[in-house]
Amino acid sequence: MKYRALISDLDGTLLDTLKDLADSVNHVLAQSGFPIRSLDEYRQFVGDGRRPLAMRALPEEQRTDEMIDLFAARIGDEYARRLFNTTRPYDGITEMLDALVERGVRIAVLTNKPQDTAEMMLVRLLHKYSFEVIAGENADTPRKPNPTGALRIARRMDLDPHEFVFLGDSGIDMLTANAAGMYAAGALWGFRDRDELVATGAKVLLHHPTELVSLFDSG
Repeated sequence: MKYRALISDLDGTLLDTLKDLADSVNHVLAQSGFPIRSLDEYRQFVGDGRRPLAMRALPEEQRTDEMIDLFAARIGDEYARRLFNTTRPYDGITEMLDALVERGVRIAVLTNKPQDTAEMMLVRLLHKYSFEVIAGENADTPRKPNPTGALRIARRMDLDPHEFVFLGDSGIDMLTANAAGMYAAGALWGFRDRDELVATGAKVLLHHPTELVSLFDSG
């Protein structure tokens, strides 16, 4: 079967958002008198939503439900002011998307980032591309690695899940892809490492975004 569509993760896959996320959380930590975290720590903290990020960044003794909720809200406010300080598409992403568009490949995004933030970032940083679906965190859809969001995208695009390549940089993405019956492509340029991607079911590991294009040539 030839693949006809791509679902891509956002953070760590299309956009390098790590420093802006880390700076936002560290600002809130410092304001609260808590120790700040390193950039490498944030590579493991991000990926499954703002509340889990808040929980992991907080000192263990501060991880009450009330504190996590409060801290997550403050992170959201701070991050809204920093969305575009350093965040940019990874090298090769625009070339990858150009090549997919030339081949008639349909594209969508599934992210655990809030819906409005995801849309804003794609409009600003990848505005020339027409993503058929942008699906972010919302009350009606369980976060990845639950496959519901991916399967809803497939239904909206009227395609079989097996016609999709699912591109992501984390184990969460690989688990989502496999649970949805999609081809799991691991992005080695993102936040996580080879071992995590392999352990969670990556079918192929890509060193550079343009390597993805050959999947749509060979099917």
